[in-house]
Amino acid sequence: MKLKQAHIVSLAVFSCCFLGFGRQLPSKPTPEQVGLPQNPSPMVEHARSHLRLPKLEPPGRRAELSLGTLFVPTKLKLKSPTPVLFFFHAPEYVPELAGQRNKMVVVSIQIGAGSSVYARPFTDLQYFGTLLREAEAAAGVPLRPITLGGWSAGCGAIRQIMSTPEYYDLVANTIMIDGIHTGYVNGKPGPLESEIEPGPLQIFVRLARDAMAGKRQVLITHTEIFPGTFASTTETSDYILNQIGLRSKAILKWGPMGTQELSEARSGKFIEVGFAGNSAPDHVDQLQSLPEYLRWFK
Repeated sequence: MKLKQAHIVSLAVFSCCFLGFGRQLPSKPTPEQVGLPQNPSPMVEHARSHLRLPKLEPPGRRAELSLGTLFVPTKLKLKSPTPVLFFFHAPEYVPELAGQRNKMVVVSIQIGAGSSVYARPFTDLQYFGTLLREAEAAAGVPLRPITLGGWSAGCGAIRQIMSTPEYYDLVANTIMIDGIHTGYVNGKPGPLESEIEPGPLQIFVRLARDAMAGKRQVLITHTEIFPGTFASTTETSDYILNQIGLRSKAILKWGPMGTQELSEARSGKFIEVGFAGNSAPDHVDQLQSLPEYLRWFK
């Protein structure tokens, strides 16, 4: 299979990731629904190295599913059960390399820009179960524990899937990479601390509380990108921390792939990390760090 090349460093990369569906639908139109543009972010940044994973197709077995591609790394010893990563919004080589390095089966799903695109398939509340059964049939073994990961717009799929009670306890781990957004109550930020719409964030608050209690593993990351017309990942992370009674701690150290960590909060099996940067390369750094993020769960 030819390696798919995704043009991910573009303004479309920053499309908002917070459209709600079903029980999570906000009471008024979101910026994405009404077509509001976000403030442009710099497309280049020269201060940091912005390391990148090799664009290589890892050796292994692949199977096309009704949505996405299943990948079983060559050296992975299948057992009953075998860990699986469902990852939303990335060129396939990134989650496949992450699966290879962390000994997991991978289902890669790359279907467009905007969280509505990623949430829409799962508004059929039975569909994730169907997709999981397809993946298990193709792999030939039960797939557990289940990790859901999403970058940018891909977090819309996580919001939708985890809002379905049938799947909440089925999924063990969730990784939200620089992609949790919501709207502003008054349609704009500030002038001091912004008032953000809480509805689309409640599922992430619940996940964080359960992770603090050791019931699951949750990682949330954010950069300093400020969209302007909808709440940034910094603002939504701060809201989630406030709701669960945690404060982030200021730090300064190197993170994965040449990133700079600026803050973190940890409790139980919950991790929240803030990174420097407000440009397109900084946003893509977060995705490229996926193999390392998975190791933080071990």
